[in-house]
Amino acid sequence: MNGSATPAPQAAAPPPGFQRQLSLFDATMLVAGTMIGSGIFIVSADIARDVGSAGWLMAVWLLTGAMTLMGALCYAELAAMMPQAGGQYVFLREAYSPLWGFLYGWTVFLVIQTGSIAAVAVAFAKFLGVLVPELGTDHILFRAEGKLVLTLPGMSEPFFQRDAFTISAGQLVAVVVVVLLTLLNCRGVRAGTWVQNVFTVAKTLALVVLIVLGLTVAANPQAIAANTADLWGGITTTPRFQTMDRLLDASDALVALMVAGGAMVGALFAADAWNNVTFVAGEVKDPRRTLAWSLVLGAGLVIGLYLLANLAYLAALPVQGDPAGETPFARGIAHARDDRVGTVVLELAAPRLGVPFMAVAIMISTFGCVNGMILMGARLYYAMAQDNLFFRAVGRLNRRGVPAAGLLLQGAWSILLIFSGTYSELLDYVIFAVLLFYVLTVAGLFVLRSTRPDAERPYRVFGYPVVPGLYVLLCAAIMIDLLIVRPLYTWPGLILVLAGIPVYFLWRRSARRAA
Repeated sequence: MNGSATPAPQAAAPPPGFQRQLSLFDATMLVAGTMIGSGIFIVSADIARDVGSAGWLMAVWLLTGAMTLMGALCYAELAAMMPQAGGQYVFLREAYSPLWGFLYGWTVFLVIQTGSIAAVAVAFAKFLGVLVPELGTDHILFRAEGKLVLTLPGMSEPFFQRDAFTISAGQLVAVVVVVLLTLLNCRGVRAGTWVQNVFTVAKTLALVVLIVLGLTVAANPQAIAANTADLWGGITTTPRFQTMDRLLDASDALVALMVAGGAMVGALFAADAWNNVTFVAGEVKDPRRTLAWSLVLGAGLVIGLYLLANLAYLAALPVQGDPAGETPFARGIAHARDDRVGTVVLELAAPRLGVPFMAVAIMISTFGCVNGMILMGARLYYAMAQDNLFFRAVGRLNRRGVPAAGLLLQGAWSILLIFSGTYSELLDYVIFAVLLFYVLTVAGLFVLRSTRPDAERPYRVFGYPVVPGLYVLLCAAIMIDLLIVRPLYTWPGLILVLAGIPVYFLWRRSARRAA
């Protein structure tokens, strides 16, 4: 014996867990940053072609904003009650059953999140092509001829159609963006949120510049006079109205309402993704308070900016115009070249600087949007894996406390969708499924108030039960409207959701065998 004590064996270090590092500002920037992509700069043109007048255009955006804020208020109660990683997946699982949570996660991974990542990354490349054409989506590097058409029973329009498979320089740029941001987020949640904060502040300022210039320098008395002369009548002259009028034996007022409901598809997507912040509940400081406030503040900020942006468009351009017009003003909002309404407004304000400024602004906006979706989406798959409903590796965190396997798998699938060229159609097809899960989640608020009356609720939704009830009714009305006005946007999404049912039972069976 030499008198020295034998050192006790050291216990193994515990596995890394989620680190609560996100402040209220970080969470609010995640909400706003994923909502603001490229949609607000372009979708008003498509809406204007359907509704044909300033009153209906603003009505579409006002209703979209009201629904978004009501949904955010309802989710705030659920998030404060269940501040766990996975967010909406957890809400559906607890309100109904693991099956409903899985169907949501299944749809999010296959299309909603990954398709959005692919679409927004390609939008980044598209506007990079405005500045450097060799890196844009119009610069084709490879093309293989071959027609592919898929149809669904009972539908006249094809479900999917491709005349050739192409690879563009823009697609490669989009891949680089996805890879770069995926690897960055593998380095820790602070790295991802730092990028998110910088780019969200930058794109918010760019949107404010667009609004100010549109309402002042670019404002045109002729446009204002044309848009206010007949706020509501223009809808009866649009091709969409005339098609629906022939299809339906109904009054002009009812047809107009149905056309406006169908036109909300673009606005709803432009204002979507506000719910993603619930996925990162496990990394938010004081989540029971912070999540609720971030949902309300982030969604409120973006909706306010969106409404002001559309007022700027209406101050600078007439809603309807001539598709063959020789000037941007003559083409109006409905026929803006490539639907780039925001670019046209800045061109009117600063002819030489408008196009490059807007291209840079949208690149900043889309880059930040992709980063937020990448960061938050992987947390949902992590929660599924923890329930043995996804690949086991996705349910583990790396030494920096982030689900790296989920991030890499999400990135790989997003890249596949980029090369497939199907992301745009897929997102159109799942809008019905997105609304369905919103309805189920908010209806789950009523279920949980009944089944868990004594659960801790640091925040209770304002106006209960009117606000959640009205939200459910509005979403249901739009879903029914889409079934009639845009059937191609409904059935494919439902089929995709239903396809997850056998997958769920196979996964449960596999998990039981492994156990």
